[in-house]
Amino acid sequence: MREIDTRGLSCPQPVLLFHEAAKADAQSPMDILVDNEASRENVTRAATKLGWQVTQKDEESGVTRLLLRKE
Repeated sequence: MREIDTRGLSCPQPVLLFHEAAKADAQSPMDILVDNEASRENVTRAATKLGWQVTQKDEESGVTRLLLRKE
């Protein structure tokens, strides 16, 4: 499983990093760490459009872990 840390990055960078990872391996699960609402919403939307199941898990200090699994 891959972990992509996008904390401190603003959109569209987190979405672009997700797309790069999905292009490199379209089946392996990945976790994406985000620290702002826009990134959480945009990565979730992009992943869902490509057929990924997204589960959100709140972590400490305002960080959300997006658990992405291919449906």
